[in-house]
Amino acid sequence: MNVLLHVCCAPCASHCVPVLNGLGHAVTLFFSNANIAPQEEYQKRLDAVRRLADCLDVPLVVDAARHDDWRASVAAGFESEPERGARCGRCFRYSLLRTYHAMTEYGFDAFTTSLTVSPHKSSLRIAEIGNAMDNLRFLAVDFKKNNGFLNSVRLAAEMGLYRQRYCGCEFSAS
Repeated sequence: MNVLLHVCCAPCASHCVPVLNGLGHAVTLFFSNANIAPQEEYQKRLDAVRRLADCLDVPLVVDAARHDDWRASVAAGFESEPERGARCGRCFRYSLLRTYHAMTEYGFDAFTTSLTVSPHKSSLRIAEIGNAMDNLRFLAVDFKKNNGFLNSVRLAAEMGLYRQRYCGCEFSAS
């Protein structure tokens, strides 16, 4: 299957691509992270994803960075939510919906996300969101299994990938 992988960051995706390849899938990275602020941070993460795409020899599609749209549709009214709270679920839905639309627009067979490699993200919550969009084409893979997060840290260090210190939005930076 041709899979569009929503990439939250290069370190997380460094583990996900080989896992998906091992399952017989051809992977294209999809950098869709309108949540990331400030712009300098967004650029560092995008540069790292470009480096990863080159290292792994996989295609990369970059979505438009519309932070103001993200703030209006995801964060407005949820600014004071704690990390892992309601704003995060809304953010997962926003990113997965962008990925779903890109999957259909570009003709991919399936979509998934690297978000589940993080020990700070609920794979079950993410799977529920993705399956609600398209339970036949969302690959609910819990990438943190089998030491996925530790492997992503190791691979990122080996490839010299930038590793961020917060999830992405200005509300998670503190």
